[in-house]
Order: sequence, then structure tokens, then C-alpha cells
Amino acid sequence: MLDFDELRELAADVRVFVELAEDKAEALKAVISAYDVVLAIFPADEGMGLHVIKGSEILDRIARSGSHAVYSHTAVAVPDLQHAQALKLLTAPVEQRIAA
Repeated sequence: MLDFDELRELAADVRVFVELAEDKAEALKAVISAYDVVLAIFPADEGMGLHVIKGSEILDRIARSGSHAVYSHTAVAVPDLQHAQALKLLTAPVEQRIAA
């Protein structure tokens, strides 16, 4: 079960890290590459929307097995779903970007 307060705190930490970086794009890429699972959070009609930027296969495997596997995760705040989808595409490995 995801803890939305934890995700908000993680996103706030990422925001500060990126804002303090000289190269903000490189800082965001570093954050995304450092974690197994990266979730985008954004305002939605129901409160908070979620979109998996990285690690969907890990989450699928955990959901199918019912295990409580340990994985590193963080969150990135974005304004909407379209930004989350764009961030996923822009940070995907080159092979996946070409296929898209």
C-alpha cells in the first residue's frame, strides 16, 4: 500500500535537490536512474494522481506474487498526467524512446 504523505515528502526532497542543482535536467535524470521505482504524482480530481515513470515491471511482479519485496523508490511532482507521461518517455532508455 502506498503512503501518499510519504510520496509527497519524497517529491519535496527531489524538488529541492533539482532546484539546487546547476544542471536541473541532469539532476532529474540522476534521481530517476538512482531508484528502482519512480512515481510521478500530480493533482487530480480524486486528490492525487499517480503514474509510474520507472519500475512498472517491478510493481507488476510484486502485485502478481503478493510478496513484500524490497525496492528503492521515490516520487517526482509534476503538474499533470501529460507531464508525467512525457517525463517517462524522456527518461526511458534510448531503445524504448525510438520504439515509442
